[in-house]
Amino acid sequence: MVSFASWSVLTVDFLIILYLALGGVTLAALLHLVNAKWRFDVRFLTVSFFSLYPLAFVLLLILLWGGKMTFPWVGSTESMPFWNNLTFLSVREILGFIVVGVLFGTFIKLQAVAERDPESKGAFRNVALLIPFAYVLFGTMVAWDFEMTQLPNWESSIYAMYFFVSNFGMFLSFTATLVYFLNSSGALSKPIGDYIYNYFAQIMLAFTILWVYTFFAQYLVIWYGNLPEETDRIFHMQNGYYGTLFWTFFVMKFVFPFVMLVFPFNRHNPASILVVAASIMVGTWIERYTWISGTYSSPHMPMTSLFDIGVTAIVFGVAFILVRMTMKKYKLIKA
Repeated sequence: MVSFASWSVLTVDFLIILYLALGGVTLAALLHLVNAKWRFDVRFLTVSFFSLYPLAFVLLLILLWGGKMTFPWVGSTESMPFWNNLTFLSVREILGFIVVGVLFGTFIKLQAVAERDPESKGAFRNVALLIPFAYVLFGTMVAWDFEMTQLPNWESSIYAMYFFVSNFGMFLSFTATLVYFLNSSGALSKPIGDYIYNYFAQIMLAFTILWVYTFFAQYLVIWYGNLPEETDRIFHMQNGYYGTLFWTFFVMKFVFPFVMLVFPFNRHNPASILVVAASIMVGTWIERYTWISGTYSSPHMPMTSLFDIGVTAIVFGVAFILVRMTMKKYKLIKA
């Protein structure tokens, strides 16, 4: 039987795939709402990541089917909050997936026709206004279900914000990396100017600062209150088996990106941006794993078993095929 520590790798892969899908539409909506001119360079490219949404849904069903392997509190005899009920959790997650899928799919369809159909512009803007709210509300539910309440009686009022800020920063890093490689290889049907990297670098720096703000806002309140039911989880991750992972993701998501991107010359250097983006992406994966698997003591380190490596290779292999097919279908990349 697969251990919880190994099964957590699948949970993390699910969250990464889900937030790549959600992030693409959310970025396109935000750029439209603020009337950013560079949205025309990336909006169709980013929404192509929504092709990962069905994959995320399949992974969700597998995790829900896994039940106790995904949520160790299932079947516990201790007093549980009503929120921690597998049936209730499954229903709300599936319904949330359907509602968000319809809304985000509508945005993509309207975006494709809004420029040439004046009558659809109003509807497009109205849907775009709903996207950030859906991202935050759905993200809050996912954060609580798959991370915060892994330890049933532990809670944090800022955890959801901490969670989706982290994942959106990861998405920005992934997009910057993808644009760099597609541009460098000449694969894009319509090349994107080098100025785009500076825009991504600025937003990555902003989300790096916002992430560390939410990190310390949560940490400080827990540390200052010094309540065992709150501090035990943090200290367990910080000083236990996963202590190295805890400090690794902090360095990779804040220390290194901030030191690099705070200097303007690095924000104009695509190679430097690529290195920072790689640090944020890997750091986010480690962060998600530390919060999930690190909830329960285990000496198991990620990617040290065939299950860990195999399931990750399959998930991201399928993700690569889906996104590539979508980009080819809409002629974003050359055949």
